[in-house]
Amino acid sequence: MSNIIVNPKNYTGHELETIFFRPLLTGPSAESLGIRILYNMPMPTVVQMWDRQGNVLTPFDEQSSWSGGTKTTHYQKTIPMSRVKAENAFSASDYFSTVFELITNRPDINMEDLSGTELEAAETELFRRAIADSIRMNLWLGDKGGTLATGYNSFDGLLKIVKERIAADQLHYSISDLSSELENSSVVEVLDKFIHNASPRLKGLFDDGEVAFFVSPSIYRLYEAYLDTNYGNAAYHDNQYGRKQLMFHGFPVIEINLEPAITSSSLSKDFVIFTDRRNLVMAVNTADSPGSEVRMWYNPDEMENRQRAVFAIGCEILDEELVSAGINA
Repeated sequence: MSNIIVNPKNYTGHELETIFFRPLLTGPSAESLGIRILYNMPMPTVVQMWDRQGNVLTPFDEQSSWSGGTKTTHYQKTIPMSRVKAENAFSASDYFSTVFELITNRPDINMEDLSGTELEAAETELFRRAIADSIRMNLWLGDKGGTLATGYNSFDGLLKIVKERIAADQLHYSISDLSSELENSSVVEVLDKFIHNASPRLKGLFDDGEVAFFVSPSIYRLYEAYLDTNYGNAAYHDNQYGRKQLMFHGFPVIEINLEPAITSSSLSKDFVIFTDRRNLVMAVNTADSPGSEVRMWYNPDEMENRQRAVFAIGCEILDEELVSAGINA
């Protein structure tokens, strides 16, 4: 077991992608974020969008020339990318016990025959989990300028972007004082307003099954309380077995729990974002960002195990017309 404490590990290039970041950005880890993730697109990361307006069908006339109608409109959005590093450190004793716990919790492990590969996988998983949680918090609470006191200042997150665009009146529909709105209307009336006032383009995407509500825990609890109060037998079943996924008029209601960090920040604890999941984008790059690597090593001077990852990351709302949002000013 001592090998895991002293043997350095360094992932770059292909190993950085296949062993470390791709498992982090696919599968359950990516699904838990609930949004669109772009990995290793060329930098600067530019998303191409095409919008076809009007009818493409015309009467067939053998004598007529080209009548293709209006040219398809091309839009593009550049996702701002920031070079970041993730660092973690443990005392040697804490590190040993933490990694050992990850290994012993596996049902298929033979404690009498621990190979270096198994030890390395446990060590990598430990760091991967820490990065995944930090990415999730930065995705929503990020504030590169540091003015919102969120504690997450690597890149601007979605709540800051939404707050700024509500203030600039750039979203299709917005509520700038969500608390007052909830004082005068029930939570279901407020949620219904986001659907009713959605842009025609967003309504056209409803059947794709990707449109959802992203809400704060307080909004989520209000909706749960409404369901408990108004539905007898169904509520009893939910109280016994829990709710796997709340829905409102067929749209998933996704709870974004940012406690305790959001409490100490100047961002509102109440928020609702109603949009297509594919419209909220996070981009991560380990290929075109200079010096991208994951390194794990033991520092004998400080008697601690250290971990560091260097990569580029950023997030953006692709199309403001596809967003209905509410937050407190």
